[in-house]
Amino acid sequence: MIYLLLFLAILAEVVATTALKASDSFTKLGPSIILVMGYAVSFYLLSIVMRTLPTGVTYAIWSGLGVVLISIFGYLFTNEKLDAAACVGISLIVAGVVIINVFSKTVSH
Repeated sequence: MIYLLLFLAILAEVVATTALKASDSFTKLGPSIILVMGYAVSFYLLSIVMRTLPTGVTYAIWSGLGVVLISIFGYLFTNEKLDAAACVGISLIVAGVVIINVFSKTVSH
């Protein structure tokens, strides 16, 4: 259940970050409302997750998967390009998150 909440926090953050670009520096009301609500939901859910998981592990997963997902969203929805170096870097982030979750003793399995 805690990982579901963490995933929902990540998803809310990705939606908010996507809306941040669309808000055009807070000049467009709709995307601005979405980004404020998205970040509020994300941080609320993140605070619940941090009751159970260690802060460093929670933040590593949240930020790492957030980077991966926002890169994918940017590629799919805003026509942002990902070159080979970006793809390698994103792969390393995913590998780091997997290593933490599979091998770290700080995460309860």
